Amino acid sequence: MQDEIINRVSNSKLVTINLEDYYPQGKRVLFDIKDWLFEGFVLREKDFREKAQQFDWSQFKDHYVALTCSSDAIIPAWAFILLNIHLDPFVKKTVIGNLELLETSIYQDVLNTLDISEFSNKPIIIKGCSKKPVPQNAYIMLASKLKPIAQSIMYGEACSSVPLYKKK
Repeated sequence: MQDEIINRVSNSKLVTINLEDYYPQGKRVLFDIKDWLFEGFVLREKDFREKAQQFDWSQFKDHYVALTCSSDAIIPAWAFILLNIHLDPFVKKTVIGNLELLETSIYQDVLNTLDISEFSNKPIIIKGCSKKPVPQNAYIMLASKLKPIAQSIMYGEACSSVPLYKKK
């Protein structure tokens, strides 16, 4: 008689959280204003306002947009605010920065609204590998949110996880 193989992982109380499951749909765009500047370095207010007024912002419908300037120009705060005012009717979110900062900001919104009550007093595994661009900051934010309620927090896969926290 052979011993029955028992999958202890599937029978355990471990709960796996995959941040990829919370990845919001929508195209991510880096909008560089360098080309809107005189010689790539000088913001001329009148020209900048005209370009913003004439630009077709509707092309960013349901997008996430990161505003940036890739040149070493000093950009006044009002310029990014003005662009955001034009983008606001169309986009899901706008930030000033790069695409990683945009993803971090998106996940901050997601995690702020995430109901974690179902994870109370349970051992949690935060799944590490993802095919979508989940920012490293999202893992930190999730762990911070779970720590007060979780029995334990691990990182990785159920078969090879790294322990990070255990309630005393």
